[in-house]
Amino acid sequence: MPNPQRLPRDLAGPVSLAVARSSDVVPAEAACTGGCRYELKWDGYRIGIVRTSSAARLWSRRGTDLTSAFPDLAAAAEFHLRPGTVLDGEAVIWADGRLNFDHLQRRLVRRASRGVPPGPPASYVAFDLLALDGDDQRRRTYSTRRQLLERLAASWAPPLQLCPSTASRDEALKWAEDYRAAGIEGLVIKPAASRYTTDRSSWIKVKNRESREVIVGAVTGPITAPTAVIAGLFRAGELVVAGRTSLLTAAQSRELAALLQPASDDHPWPDQIASGVFGQRQHVAITRVQPLLVLEVAADPATSAGRYRHTLRYIRLRADLDPADVEVIPEGTA
Repeated sequence: MPNPQRLPRDLAGPVSLAVARSSDVVPAEAACTGGCRYELKWDGYRIGIVRTSSAARLWSRRGTDLTSAFPDLAAAAEFHLRPGTVLDGEAVIWADGRLNFDHLQRRLVRRASRGVPPGPPASYVAFDLLALDGDDQRRRTYSTRRQLLERLAASWAPPLQLCPSTASRDEALKWAEDYRAAGIEGLVIKPAASRYTTDRSSWIKVKNRESREVIVGAVTGPITAPTAVIAGLFRAGELVVAGRTSLLTAAQSRELAALLQPASDDHPWPDQIASGVFGQRQHVAITRVQPLLVLEVAADPATSAGRYRHTLRYIRLRADLDPADVEVIPEGTA
């Protein structure tokens, strides 16, 4: 018999969470085993909630205990969830009508402080059920887990929420378009007949991408053979780092190298970019160039402090545009 007092060891925390593989195409409804189920992809922090008989703890995908960063979510989980429940979902924060990743970052910085960190309230969007009453649900199909999760969520109240799910590809595509302005990153697709696994064989993520213009402020590699573009945008009249492209093809590198000019002494950027800008531990050496070229890129909408959090995809140079034609970062963006 299930025992809510004793969760399986690998579900007692930290919890290994499923990972989705990337795709550029939203699969047809019949492409998944048992049919596809489509969910929104949230711009937040992936978190597994473990409700034991004494408390609720929140674990990141990397195994970090984030309970102190989200004491409000932990309190809600303790109130609404029965002991022996384990959820997979996303912690998000809404501000000014859209998802705001910067406020999540501030929560992590301030998580050592007592009480709920200042700023907008957090919400938890649950999209999978790993355990119920101490019984491991991961061997069951997505459809079964979803039915159990929906029953469980029927009595919830904010800040706990249930992620929408649909079997209609057309409806999912409409969601992705309608909610893009609110910061939704795209869609996650799951086979209805699949078990919950931690490899990349089951779930698929398809991110929204928007086309926009950026300024070529620097490159990695030599100016004669650049390997990637360090994109810039103006904020309050200052050129700031806005993101980085993925590696350039040989043709893109040649096209860019023919037009790049060495930077003048008044270029505002250093010779190296701090590691936090690109999510790397080491500093990244860059070659500064005159910010004269405009590049059209495909960009994931997720940003932090006005900077794209994911790599940009080089589409084409825009010789018809000047840097002054490029949209600026609004003043006040940290």
